[in-house]
Amino acid sequence: MKKTLYFTPLFMLLTWQTWAQRTLICAHAAIDSIRSVNNAGRAIKKLRFEQALANVISAENQKSRIGIANEDVIRIPVVVHIVHNQSDGSIRNNNIPDEQVFSQIKVLNEDYRRKQGTLGFNSNPVGADIKIEFFLASKDPNGNPTSGITRHYTNTTSFSLISDADRTRLSNLGYWDSNKYLNIWVTTFRSPYIGYAEFPYAETVDGLSEQASENIDGVFIDYRVFGKKSGTNTSGLYSMGRTTTHEIGHWLGLIHTWGDEYCGTDYVADTPPTSESNNSAFCTDKFSNCNGTLTRNMIENYMDYSPDSCMNIFTLGQKDRMRAVLDLSQRRKRVVNYARFELPPSTTLAVNLIPNPTTKENIQVQVLLPDFQDFTISLIDIKGRNLYTATFKDYPSTVVSINASDLVPGNYFMRVTSKEQQATRRLVIL
Repeated sequence: MKKTLYFTPLFMLLTWQTWAQRTLICAHAAIDSIRSVNNAGRAIKKLRFEQALANVISAENQKSRIGIANEDVIRIPVVVHIVHNQSDGSIRNNNIPDEQVFSQIKVLNEDYRRKQGTLGFNSNPVGADIKIEFFLASKDPNGNPTSGITRHYTNTTSFSLISDADRTRLSNLGYWDSNKYLNIWVTTFRSPYIGYAEFPYAETVDGLSEQASENIDGVFIDYRVFGKKSGTNTSGLYSMGRTTTHEIGHWLGLIHTWGDEYCGTDYVADTPPTSESNNSAFCTDKFSNCNGTLTRNMIENYMDYSPDSCMNIFTLGQKDRMRAVLDLSQRRKRVVNYARFELPPSTTLAVNLIPNPTTKENIQVQVLLPDFQDFTISLIDIKGRNLYTATFKDYPSTVVSINASDLVPGNYFMRVTSKEQQATRRLVIL
């Protein structure tokens, strides 16, 4: 049967280094079980979802699905809400640095794009480039430029991941419309759970209602397993950012490879039958005998419980399922459509100054890049004198705020230089 973990109070006395070496789990099965107990008809509604999803995946519906027929890349705008208890606002502990967020977005795109030359690449014949990319939102719900990262103080030291009430408390601190953004909340969660994502049952099939509100439709990740080898996540079994890859898989409609029961189903034909999770600290082979035949588990699959270092594959069948969910789920589909109104990825370096002209003290410099790059921002006066310079290492497209309170009215130039390109914009201070 499926392995269950129990922890004694002594666990709380262990160091994080020891904690990070233990096998921890996703809260998907636990929350699903709680909701099933509270809703006797939920099993039938879940079956209706699977039937509807199968219809979308079927060959006669291929032409109507988002990008499936022509392999278009689907882009998902992300906002990361960092909920911390650092009363002085310092960047430490659960108030993680921006660089840790950037590293996580980078991992997601390596994993979902099966990117060659990265840990997200595999040569498995059923391995798939999902053709889904994630980017930090460049404008907030009010249309203002943003870095896609928000920070919120709370005096609460930790939250229960399996509590709808606690996840609602997090949403009350920071939330953007889940019809437009993928919300990711990063904070301290109580063990043994380190991540959870709302499954797209609730708003997919007519009449398939859930207790979960759209305000908690997103992804929740413990700050100690968020990002790759950066900030508060530099070592341990979950230090390569794959917890978030796994949870977003749930947000896109994937089920654990063992179906959350002994030899259960994930409704994907090309993932082998699996009796239970690889809930261990190892990448050694595991085998199942679910249909009278011994088969090797796909422990490399992102939807298993393997350590991060084992994982590197979504399958073609999982790709079909995820992309079908983006068509079947009204809310997921809205997020995809909204992204088309976000600033598109730039094939070259592009710079915008907001506002311009301006009388405001802070100038928002929007820097659009093709990928993660180093760049330098310089503010130059009309005589060519350099008034300000700052360098940013391995950044995605982002917004940088510059204090202009000391500038006298007149014309200036904002110059942004990347490794291979340079862009200059005239700035007018009124």
